[in-house]
Amino acid sequence: MRILLGLGAAAVLLAGCGDGAGGGQQSAVRPIRAVGSSTVYPFTTAVAEQFARANPQFGAPTVESTGTGGGMKLFCAGVGINQPDVVNASRRMKRSEYADCANNGVDQVIELQIGIDGIAFVESNNGPRFKLTPAQVYQALAKTPYGKPQTAVNWSDVDPALPKIKIQVYGPPPTSGTRDALAELILEKGCDANAEMKALKEKDSDQHKTVCTTIREDGVYVEAGENDNLLIQKVEANPTAIGVLGYSFLERNSDKVHGVPLNDVTPTYETISTFAYPGARPLYVYVKGQHLDAIPGLREFVAEYAKSWNPDGLLVKRGLIASPDAQRTAATDVAAKFTALDPNQLK
Repeated sequence: MRILLGLGAAAVLLAGCGDGAGGGQQSAVRPIRAVGSSTVYPFTTAVAEQFARANPQFGAPTVESTGTGGGMKLFCAGVGINQPDVVNASRRMKRSEYADCANNGVDQVIELQIGIDGIAFVESNNGPRFKLTPAQVYQALAKTPYGKPQTAVNWSDVDPALPKIKIQVYGPPPTSGTRDALAELILEKGCDANAEMKALKEKDSDQHKTVCTTIREDGVYVEAGENDNLLIQKVEANPTAIGVLGYSFLERNSDKVHGVPLNDVTPTYETISTFAYPGARPLYVYVKGQHLDAIPGLREFVAEYAKSWNPDGLLVKRGLIASPDAQRTAATDVAAKFTALDPNQLK
């Protein structure tokens, strides 16, 4: 899904030769372009709108919801006027993605942790009031739970204490960072509750990943796309279903859905900000360093973002959870100095 902020096509002017956007050899006049996570999309959209009001001379940024994985591919495809300047991410950049960036000449990547969100499990306000654990979620959604064939039809097949209700989960597609975080924060932890799976991780990490993070493909888990508002509608229309999405969408739709507790911890601002909730995760924005001097307003856009992620800032009012003081101070310093990411920090 592509959504444009502002009207009309962007005029592009090139000085010098070639298609590059770095090195100070040429300049481009077009709006800032951001791609990536549907979870981070509303936050970057809010900053873009505020930036456009304060800086009309730069034009309204374009923000596209492509999913984190799809956004990373676009961002890392190269440097130039046709390449995006910013990628939103609901999980950290992977080492393999940085390698793709570097191979394509994108070797100045600025990482900004903009705040915290949670992978929220939600159900309709008319739902059965589930209470789940990561192990129960894993057993319900895994293609081969603990290496065995998947046979669960109802939640009670996973655990007799759960309702005898057909398992139906709406969640993100493979291109989504929320899907990656679901695998890492919930499914893998639920899988590793089994001692044999923990041992398998040491013995064969690839097989462990397959067993612990591959989701069943028999229609029980329904990929709801990158539109989290549509996912909310599906859950509201099906009171026995569960949805998986970013906490900010839960907060904005509390009149329709509520959070499902994991390990008896309900997703709230407080439980996510302290990482007490198992699905808590940081959110990121990555900026292409080579575009800072070539795309007018990109530096100012980063500054606008940095002043918006404080506890009393615009983004918290929009549902973002502010990072702890130390992390927020570090991110603000990176935004001021445009410090390039050290790829050795990535996994």
